[in-house]
Amino acid sequence: MYKRVTLRDTVEVPPEHLADVTPQRIKRLLQDKLEGRVDEDVGSVVSVIEVHDIGEGAVLPNEPGVYYDAEFDALTFDPQMQEVVDGEIVEVVNFGAFVGIGPVDGLLHVSQISDEYLAYDEENQMLASRESSRTLGVGDTVRARIVTKSIDERNPRDSKIGLTAKQVGLGKHGWLKEEREKRQAQAGPGES
Repeated sequence: MYKRVTLRDTVEVPPEHLADVTPQRIKRLLQDKLEGRVDEDVGSVVSVIEVHDIGEGAVLPNEPGVYYDAEFDALTFDPQMQEVVDGEIVEVVNFGAFVGIGPVDGLLHVSQISDEYLAYDEENQMLASRESSRTLGVGDTVRARIVTKSIDERNPRDSKIGLTAKQVGLGKHGWLKEEREKRQAQAGPGES
């Protein structure tokens, strides 16, 4: 889930920029420091949006820069357990598909995609069903639910998010559209 949050942090302004301690300079320094980082409390910092307040600068012994406390708004992404997310398949492997959801990827294990058996087609980078001829490949969009979450603050790339698409209303967008059209056809004209 994306959120706009107000945060406080300390940023070092190098000596060459001390004549230009403006909200824009502090914003650029905060962006360099924080964007892409993961914090357990707020999730991934996607973007520093606006600086509201810059405190008094502090000089530390044997440090060339000046340290400023700043209050600012940031856009964060913090996936929540049981949250339904839409994403794009970014990679298909023999055990499932990786789905891009915001700034992170979640794993949609082959056992959590469908009740049908899905075979891995390495040449075409897709999972395919022999029963219904449905396929799932790179670039397809899916709707899934977050079922496991393990965030690693020190190494965000090692974070793991597990997804499922087995419940009603979840799955590849094309499959969901087919099912909706089938239900509407069965309901008959004028009924929905």
